[in-house]
Amino acid sequence: MATETKNLNKLTKNLGKYLDQDQLEQVKKAYFFAANAHSGQFRVSGDPYVSHPLAVAEILGKLKMDQDCLSAAMLHDVIEDSGIPKTFLKKEFNKDVANLVDGVSKLDKVELTSKKDLQAESFQKMVLAMSEDIRVIVVKLADRLHNMRTIKFLNKEKKLRIANETIEIYAPIAHRLGMHQIYRELEDLAFEILYPLRFRVIEEAVKRNTRGRKKILKKVETSISQKLKEQELDCAISSRRKHYYGIYKKMKRQSKTLKEVLDVYALKITTSNAMDCYKALGVIHNAFNPIEGRFKDYIAIPKSNSYQSLHTGIMTFEGLPVEIQIRTSEMDELAEFGIAAHWVYKSGEKDNPVQARARRWVNGLMEINARSEDASDFVEVIKTGLVSNEVYVFTPQGDIIDLPKDSTPIDFAFALHSDIGLHCSGCRINKNLAPLSVPLESGQTVEIITDKVPQTNPSWLDFIRTSRARSAIRHNLKNLKESESRKFGKRLLEQSLFPHQTKLRDVPKNKMKKLLTSLNYKSVRELLESIGSGKRSSLVVAHQIMQFLDEKENEEIQFSNLQITGAEGLVVTYSSCCRPIPGDHVIAHFSTSRGIVIHQERCKNILPIRHDPALCSPVQWEDTLSGDFSVEIKIVAEDKAGILAEVSAVIAEYSTNIESIKSDPPAGNKVDLYIVLAVTDRDHLAKILRRLRRKDFVISATRIHSWEQRNATLPIIEEEISEDN
Repeated sequence: MATETKNLNKLTKNLGKYLDQDQLEQVKKAYFFAANAHSGQFRVSGDPYVSHPLAVAEILGKLKMDQDCLSAAMLHDVIEDSGIPKTFLKKEFNKDVANLVDGVSKLDKVELTSKKDLQAESFQKMVLAMSEDIRVIVVKLADRLHNMRTIKFLNKEKKLRIANETIEIYAPIAHRLGMHQIYRELEDLAFEILYPLRFRVIEEAVKRNTRGRKKILKKVETSISQKLKEQELDCAISSRRKHYYGIYKKMKRQSKTLKEVLDVYALKITTSNAMDCYKALGVIHNAFNPIEGRFKDYIAIPKSNSYQSLHTGIMTFEGLPVEIQIRTSEMDELAEFGIAAHWVYKSGEKDNPVQARARRWVNGLMEINARSEDASDFVEVIKTGLVSNEVYVFTPQGDIIDLPKDSTPIDFAFALHSDIGLHCSGCRINKNLAPLSVPLESGQTVEIITDKVPQTNPSWLDFIRTSRARSAIRHNLKNLKESESRKFGKRLLEQSLFPHQTKLRDVPKNKMKKLLTSLNYKSVRELLESIGSGKRSSLVVAHQIMQFLDEKENEEIQFSNLQITGAEGLVVTYSSCCRPIPGDHVIAHFSTSRGIVIHQERCKNILPIRHDPALCSPVQWEDTLSGDFSVEIKIVAEDKAGILAEVSAVIAEYSTNIESIKSDPPAGNKVDLYIVLAVTDRDHLAKILRRLRRKDFVISATRIHSWEQRNATLPIIEEEISEDN
């Protein structure tokens, strides 16, 4: 305990530089409370457990966090490890301290790299805690940083889990909150655990390279300092240590060698005001040759985490490239500490820019969470919001919108407003019409063209980047699917009731209410959605309705076939195991996971359940059909040059799209081609096959079915059906 007492004295001395005596006493009280609560408890390293909360408080002290945050750091494990209730902490300290400790305690249970569902639920808890008091995540990041600093005492499996969790979630959150100092250290510590060999190689290379260029770098610093003084600019210059994981990411992202990445050095210049930043930039560009394409003005256009600085690259002595960052002292503090900067001075004042943006980000997360159907969707959507690279584009009115790199006009539209995104029908980039899928570039002016009717398209999910857009689109498509399901369900039920000369509106309300209760549905709407999505058979429901209408039980019921138009949209899918097309005899399987799935009647995967009305129903194609249908054919041909081109030309004659082509390795002078085509019906397919067979090099051309010739798919499909059984 002597070591802890010494560390406490050191901490209180540092805290005394910005906290008054009463505030300091609260922090000391929290320490002694924690020491008593954790008495007899030890860490894996063998140190008294209280050394950990003390170390967390030291990290927060360097960030100059307030007394409540520091007290919560001291107490953050007492609820979990010592069973002390939140109400007791509220009585002993105050409401804010108790809430912070409770919030961090909940996050301590979070294991973000565990199984998908648990991961998702845990992340939701984190977002909720952040929304109530964003200081919760600051304490958690400090807690995680100290745990990473002492991770060497854990077993390998646990180290890998924690390191993975850190690099995937906590480091990106620290970056998103502008806490670059913590972000860089978290990444490097995790990098060392996950990729120890790569870490050591880069670490040694950086040290070796720096030693070799020390004299030149010193000469550059002296030269820049002298020229700034000549212009009466009061600036401080410091070199910036390379971020090991940042080097590794840069190598991967830009496909550069280690030598190429290490050949660039970084200097930071801090000034007293923004005007001096631009003056210093002019002095440096006048003294050295700037590197083309390296200048970025993040002062005029800050990053999404409110980072501000001028970035440029120059060629110095002996052709040594150097990166220069120029910013004010205040900007530098915000860059290093982000959301934590100036926290202690905030009381009653407006949030700093980082805090304001962080709150908007967390509010956005809560909005996305409210729209997400389940926790897994939420995590999948939100991870896109933790990206670091950004583009900056303008509205026609000149407002700046910051977006993740490779964002599209759709992302831009949703960033303006969800309604604009949902009604987006086109766009203009720099006043020229452009595709909605094109990646945006910084400096472009984007104008969104809207339609009165919502234009949401499922294909948008393939190219959008922002979590806001993805969440809104999924939510809208779900509502759209529910609407489609409801309409289709009504049609199915009406068809199933038709043989009884009964319509849905003819069912008395009391009878329908009794039926809904027995089926555990709250409304007719809910029942129709369930039928339309394939969760319940319309034939079975129709039979039950007739029973409730006092239909005779022993009377044989003759049901008509359901009609399939090919335009049911999201609620009907066509099985990949047999690829049914119009003209085939088909049957519908009611799948709990996929809705209504159409199979060929002779498909072996459907045979075991085809006569069960709860799982299957006979269907037929309507006379009026729309759309194309996928079908697979096999061509056995002579192996010769240009065979694919000739086959493609034949297929193109019939206005048919080729979806995929595969081939087996040639056997002698023969080759087998497997082609998936989009056809309208069996007649269309027959014409194509006949034309192919007339070619001299074609030995045979036949339609194939995966249950016959692609046996590898059988276990998957059979398993899916058995699960629905």
